Amino acid sequence: MAAVAQCVRGALRPRLPLLSVALRTSPRLLCAATQQKNPGQNLEEDQSQSQNEQKVEPSSAEKLLAEEKAKLEEQLKEVTEKYKRALADAENVRQRSQKLVEEAKLYGIQSFCKDLLEVADILEKATESVPKEEIKDENPHLKSLYEGLVMTETQIQKVFKKHGLLRLNPVGAKFDPYEHEALFHTPVEGQEPGTIALVSKIGYKLHGRTLRPALVGVVKDA
Repeated sequence: MAAVAQCVRGALRPRLPLLSVALRTSPRLLCAATQQKNPGQNLEEDQSQSQNEQKVEPSSAEKLLAEEKAKLEEQLKEVTEKYKRALADAENVRQRSQKLVEEAKLYGIQSFCKDLLEVADILEKATESVPKEEIKDENPHLKSLYEGLVMTETQIQKVFKKHGLLRLNPVGAKFDPYEHEALFHTPVEGQEPGTIALVSKIGYKLHGRTLRPALVGVVKDA
């Protein structure tokens, strides 16, 4: 090593005196320069690596946030749909319950009305069975009884009407299977087939619903 250094110094002395002086201490200077250069390079590499990591890390975080956002939006959509369905079901139940309550108010007395219809039928038969020619002043008791029966029948029909119970006496009307019950079919001159020729028993409707169909005889083709 000393011989090499002497050769180098001898070659460079004529040209660059100052460089030869510097070369005397070159091993240490070169080592120091190398040590100063290497930390700088390492620092740049570390900064570059940290920048790359910083570039990678935000993208990963954004990806995770986007996935989490998508999951939350999907959950929100499902919860919203379930909430709307629950509201619709609750509204349907409320409407059905309200309808049942209203029907109970209207038709809750139909059982009681059916029992009263038998009373009305008896009163009607009683008034019809009294001979009209016997109702005169010479028979005051019969006349008073008949008038009392008529008044009772009239009053009970008023009560029926007050509570929505109406008579069905469909003589001459078209036969309706929802309101009438055919007992027989018979040809009748001068009447159109399918019409009602005779009412054997009066029917009744409660608030538009048939409570008891009228028992009728229907005209058929001759």
